[in-house]
Amino acid sequence: ATIDACADVLAAARAAGMCVFHVRREYAADGSDVEPVRHGLWLSGGRPLCREGDFPNSLDAPASLQAMPGEAVVVKPRFSAFFDTGLHETLQEAGVETLVLIGTTTPNCIRTTCYDALSYNYNVIVVEDATSSRTPQVQQANIADMAFIGATVVDSRMFAGLAAS
Repeated sequence: ATIDACADVLAAARAAGMCVFHVRREYAADGSDVEPVRHGLWLSGGRPLCREGDFPNSLDAPASLQAMPGEAVVVKPRFSAFFDTGLHETLQEAGVETLVLIGTTTPNCIRTTCYDALSYNYNVIVVEDATSSRTPQVQQANIADMAFIGATVVDSRMFAGLAAS
């Protein structure tokens, strides 16, 4: 349901000349890097996010969200885009001070990345309608928590206006 909003944010970021990083999760074919608490579910679910499982296309982004030439793709082993990826060092070298977070899922990947980014002293913008959770209640609670700790929360239209200015 958030693909269109994510595509709008991505297009606005590109038009504004922002650095774009695509962050994704990818598991080893043998599941050796799946968190122990998720391993059983991963196995019973057909080994998603693994090129050699029953869902080999689960790593493919929709066409409107595909990385363009020159855009970095960061493969992360856990929820946070910062965990064991070198992303912080890459962002520092590029002079990035503000991160704009979109994608799924809000309580796991978005929130964990947000907290880590704030810990590294980045400004964080979360685009609410370009993130998703299992239920509206879970979404609202996580967005409220991120706003409370210092993230700026906007919608995709507001972001497009900010990016254009």
